[in-house]
Amino acid sequence: MRIVGGRLKRRKLRTNPGLVTRPITDRAKEVFFQRLGEFDGEKVADVFAGTGTIGLEALSRGASSVVFVERDRVAHGLLEENVEALGVSDETMCWRADVLRCSFRPKHVEHLYPYDVVFLDPPYVMVADLRPGTPFHAAVERLARPDVTVEDAVLVLRTPKNSEFELPAPWYVEEAFDVSTMSFHVCRKVGRESRVEGREPEQAVDHADTKSEPRSS
Repeated sequence: MRIVGGRLKRRKLRTNPGLVTRPITDRAKEVFFQRLGEFDGEKVADVFAGTGTIGLEALSRGASSVVFVERDRVAHGLLEENVEALGVSDETMCWRADVLRCSFRPKHVEHLYPYDVVFLDPPYVMVADLRPGTPFHAAVERLARPDVTVEDAVLVLRTPKNSEFELPAPWYVEEAFDVSTMSFHVCRKVGRESRVEGREPEQAVDHADTKSEPRSS
């Protein structure tokens, strides 16, 4: 596993293959970031970060900072090793926290948020819990708070293909596309101006199937 683009291109990453994390293949990352576009100083949160594969790729491609949120002890340890090996400690925060309970605002690093972009990569078994009344739904709702994300923030949710879920307001799916056996849902936060004017967001969903290598375990 390695960084596939940007200033850290070809730098290797430590991963934790198995049941706890699902490292995304280099080819799938390349397709995903080509679709998402380059970064230009955005503040990023990598939620359910694992060993940091997605967030570090964003940092390499122009994000100004990344806050990683990961609860698993082993994955968090490997994440810290990756950050140290890449020499990006000053641009990142590795926060060992429970996504279902945390504020998404770690102390003493207030300059790293509110976030412009949030990567949300939950364990696949949790996707079905993204519905009203669950702790996961409440956590995604907290991500929309003005002290956590900017007004027009982007949230990128990775799920298995053909998953069903319900996002809390003010998030809505702007675009969706498939890569191998997974789907990426690019979601937008409805800003204050849109709410004041009473405009309803359009569900512009594109489930174009982009071929890629099989997802690693």
